[in-house]
Amino acid sequence: MRRLLLPVAALLLGACGPTGASPGAAPPSSPPSVPPSVPAASMPAASPSAPLPVPGAPVAAPAQTPGWVVGASPLPLRPDGFGQVLPTPEVLRERAMTAGSALPPPPGGVFRSTVGPIGPEVRARMGRTWSPECPVALADLRYVTVSFRGFDSGAHTGELVVAASFAVDVVGVFEQLFAADFPIEQMRLVTDADLDAAATGDGNNTAAFLCRPARGQTRWSQHAHGTAVDVNPFHNPLVKPDLVLPELASSYADRSPTRPGMHAAGGPAVRAFAGIGWEWGGTWRSHKDYMHFSENGQ
Repeated sequence: MRRLLLPVAALLLGACGPTGASPGAAPPSSPPSVPPSVPAASMPAASPSAPLPVPGAPVAAPAQTPGWVVGASPLPLRPDGFGQVLPTPEVLRERAMTAGSALPPPPGGVFRSTVGPIGPEVRARMGRTWSPECPVALADLRYVTVSFRGFDSGAHTGELVVAASFAVDVVGVFEQLFAADFPIEQMRLVTDADLDAAATGDGNNTAAFLCRPARGQTRWSQHAHGTAVDVNPFHNPLVKPDLVLPELASSYADRSPTRPGMHAAGGPAVRAFAGIGWEWGGTWRSHKDYMHFSENGQ
């Protein structure tokens, strides 16, 4: 098997879709900009300290806690291109970090949001995460900013790219999470730096759009349509018998007791996304994708 190109970006937008799910829109005959063989799960978890590839753009500080800086330690790779699944380091077993944001906090510490088209600066930052081969046009995507509550209890501003048809609904979801004081570590755009970063297995970026096929399938991921969001991937990993993504998040494969930042049936994130008709990957039978919420359940 050839070496995979995106071991890190695999997290947020990779495994999106249970095994055997009915195909959605098929990719074009020409190869997409992100190969189908790229590892899966939820990409934005990876490389949260990646710089924004726009001259003069602010750079968010990496999440860190005493003894740990996220994204600093690449993992040895498995033959399939993922990092080796290793035991969760002690310092990350009760993870409660907040990454610095490149965007200013909401005035007054109250929930704020914006919804707008994909302008030139945002398009430049998106890099290879979108191309004309993708199943959704830029005109049908929206750049969204929302307030979120960090693990430091502070109010922060995050950013997402989502389908225009669901942009207002997604804002409403995050408004509910903010009101519920549900903690989120980081929320920033996926960029070329993520696509090129080494697998470190400790990323935790909440994100939405990334144009790539679903792992091991010929249909596009729901993330490639802007109709899926992965929330706190480290606290809510993708779990298969032979794989955990992020690779250091094994301690969160055990879903009891529910710790801050985790999703559970009846929890605030599951309820909020269900309110807009989206389904949770934590209910899948073939494997569990606890971070993943999508419009069609795939």
